[in-house]
Amino acid sequence: MPPSARSIVFLSDFGLSNEWVGICHVVMNRISPESPIVDLSHLVRPLDILFGAVLLKDSLRYIAEDAVVLAVVDPHVGEDRDLALETQDGRLFVGPDNGLFAPAWETVGGVRRAVEITSAEVVQQPVAESFHARDILCPAAAQLARGMTIDRLGSDVDPETLVGLTVPEPEIEPGKIRSEVVDFNRFGNVKLNAREEHLAAAGLDLARELAVEAVKASTRARRGATYADFDPGEYGIIVDPRGWVTLVRGNPASALEGLGLAAGDPVWITAASH
Repeated sequence: MPPSARSIVFLSDFGLSNEWVGICHVVMNRISPESPIVDLSHLVRPLDILFGAVLLKDSLRYIAEDAVVLAVVDPHVGEDRDLALETQDGRLFVGPDNGLFAPAWETVGGVRRAVEITSAEVVQQPVAESFHARDILCPAAAQLARGMTIDRLGSDVDPETLVGLTVPEPEIEPGKIRSEVVDFNRFGNVKLNAREEHLAAAGLDLARELAVEAVKASTRARRGATYADFDPGEYGIIVDPRGWVTLVRGNPASALEGLGLAAGDPVWITAASH
């Protein structure tokens, strides 16, 4: 691989049931055939910017610093600016200006430079107004990966004007946490917007059993380290590989279904009474 050919890490909410991911690969491969393309995920919940932003932030520590990160979760495609960003530590991001990168860039010191992708040398014509990923973002990511400098992609944008994003924090008081559902997977495990330090701040980190209350149901959940710690159907609480407090049930049961939860729902955690 030539020294100038960077890898491209690709994240989207495109799913796998149509050609969108494949055609993006084709476009990037044609421009920078030496660049490996790594699919981080294309199963981000549709149109959920927060979901994608948190996944990208949590994954950043594992992504090569010289990789070009292409992320597309864009409910307002055609309206948001199409941007390339250089962070203070030299990372390159390409995607819509809708807050998708904000949590990630905050972890690496902020944005050093931003440009709107407008260069005729980069943009693929004709541009489909409903598919900027194919015609604007993918060509830009591939050009960066093959060595083009960010200034050649388009005109400068003041980093202060970039759209930010706030990741909701749990509400904490002694003995109680009010959290909310930020994610769930096909196994029915439910990720909350709380981490181990939030349990500690509420004085719940040493509790072996916790009370979990949702709008539609409530239960008691035992602390554990992994799914095998729980009997079939038993509720549990673990800290997942990304560091989030997660509600689980012993396989093959689903915590999501059992508690009737959906994204954004509130969940209260307290010490279980004996």
